[in-house]
Amino acid sequence: MVWADDTIPVAVLDTAPAVTQQHLAAPANTPSPAPKRAEFGSERVSEPARHTANWVVDSGDNLSMPFMIIDKAQARVLMFDASGRLTGAASALLGMAVGDDSVPGIGERSLSSILPEERTTPAGRFVASLGRNLAGREILWIDYGAAISLHRVAVGNAKERRLERLASPHLDDKRISYGCVNVPVASFENVVMPAFSGTDGVVYTLPETRPNQSVFNAYYESGPE
Repeated sequence: MVWADDTIPVAVLDTAPAVTQQHLAAPANTPSPAPKRAEFGSERVSEPARHTANWVVDSGDNLSMPFMIIDKAQARVLMFDASGRLTGAASALLGMAVGDDSVPGIGERSLSSILPEERTTPAGRFVASLGRNLAGREILWIDYGAAISLHRVAVGNAKERRLERLASPHLDDKRISYGCVNVPVASFENVVMPAFSGTDGVVYTLPETRPNQSVFNAYYESGPE
């Protein structure tokens, strides 16, 4: 390799000033900027959800879009605006089975063919948007290929007692769906729909069988609050 300095005439090199210690003064230490944090207000959230929201805000992983965290371990949905301010939180119903992956091809199967152990709410980062189901009802598509959406609580089957389950303090009561996420009607209409109206958003569904790092490739924890 020929360096640029190789072309400088010898006479110029001979007259170059000697480098002294004063020319090598160390630059002043510049403090690192404080990490950015999400704003939770008075809402109590789990540690995994808090770390995830802070990572999203600090890294800008949401790409200036509103974002949602589905905390499966707590059966909670947390909605944030694009800046990371919590705008709403609600109880949620989730897939009947514990697990973080959808069965391949499950979105193309009939509900009656899906076994109880296959009824999982998959973990991951999803770009989500509002749409409609076959009945024409508004839903938030999370994973279209796996037919996973978030929508108003389904009450068609009275035996499932979904409204009672939503209000229950017991986490085991929240596992009832085929994989979709059910939230209260008011939460869907007053929080989710306005947040995603006219824009896409990002849904972060937290894993329940493995760490965040295995699901969100760029994930990191930025230290104590």
